Amino acid sequence: MKSIGKLLRFVRYSKYKPLLIRAFFLSARYRRMILKYSDHTTELQKRFGVEGQESPDKEPVEVYRYAHRVSYAVNTICSRTAWESKCLVRALVAQRLLKRKKINSTLYLGCRMDENKMLAHAWIRCGEMYVSGGNGEGYGMVAKFTAF
Repeated sequence: MKSIGKLLRFVRYSKYKPLLIRAFFLSARYRRMILKYSDHTTELQKRFGVEGQESPDKEPVEVYRYAHRVSYAVNTICSRTAWESKCLVRALVAQRLLKRKKINSTLYLGCRMDENKMLAHAWIRCGEMYVSGGNGEGYGMVAKFTAF
């Protein structure tokens, strides 16, 4: 309960309050969804977007400004949640926040081998900007989805 209180105090004094609150509730929703559909990947993939397509490489400056705010909100909130909010949750939250403003984005899923262990990663690109999860360097892209 202490972490929720700290989070609420943080949000109270932020200038991006509505965006942070949306990110908080979306991260809870997507985390629950991932746990619920972990055995049914096709059901989960339906929510990712259109498979195999990418968003445009160029966007107007206003889009990049909003994408930067989304990146800040997602990374700030997801690093403070009581539940686990790793790259897939962060990517889905960022994609949803961008989609709400009708901004195109691409969700990438990738994997790599590390010490005989397969590691998965998800990241989001909007125009030339990587909003969440870095640029996927070191990961082989397995799938890509554009927000619809």
